[in-house]
Amino acid sequence: MSDNNEHIMAAFDRDLDGIEALVVKMGGLVEVAIHDAAKAVATRDLELAEQVRTGDKAIDALEIQINEETARTLALRAPMSSDLRTLLTVLKIAAGLERAGDYARNLAKRTEALAALEPISGTDRTLRRMTAEVQQMLRNTLDAFVRRDIALAEQVRQHDEEVDEIYNALFREFLTFMMENPRNITACMHLHFIAKNVERMGDLTTNMAEQIIYMVSGELPGDLRPKGDQTAFMTGQD
Repeated sequence: MSDNNEHIMAAFDRDLDGIEALVVKMGGLVEVAIHDAAKAVATRDLELAEQVRTGDKAIDALEIQINEETARTLALRAPMSSDLRTLLTVLKIAAGLERAGDYARNLAKRTEALAALEPISGTDRTLRRMTAEVQQMLRNTLDAFVRRDIALAEQVRQHDEEVDEIYNALFREFLTFMMENPRNITACMHLHFIAKNVERMGDLTTNMAEQIIYMVSGELPGDLRPKGDQTAFMTGQD
């Protein structure tokens, strides 16, 4: 390899390291946002909820920075093969993280409404457990990205079914509470919105894990991942 080619490769590696560091930073902010949003909902902490809402701007700004740095690297370095897959994966992970941050912000927005309503027994604890599962999935996804670990990414992919099962159980609980007492309807509707947003964060994280498998292997998983969300069948939705 010529000195010029070695210089180009070294420059690309530096660019890629910088971009990956931004992705990890963004992922860390999203993980904190998910945790804080769930805590704000459970404790009806309006101040913490507002911190989550305002903190979403930093997540959005990082996505813009990642997109700009990735576009610049694509234009200057013209990467091929696995390097190209890595940059394309970065763009998709950043988009997924930004969307997950939006869902965390949506959770926080419901805190004020819930604070004015009577709590629904047991559901806050289950929601916290569901959110903790998604947090762990996200943490493992970021680790899989940094370590290029297909096995860990596949573990995340399979774990999504557990999140769906918790969501299904919550959905049934909400229906029961609403049928037992119409005064529970408003609170249950807010809580169901929150649970659905957490379930979608799990889906986003799973999609990121699948992109990591593609990044490392050059192929997306060929089998359909387990899907445990049965609420469409319960409600007659497509």
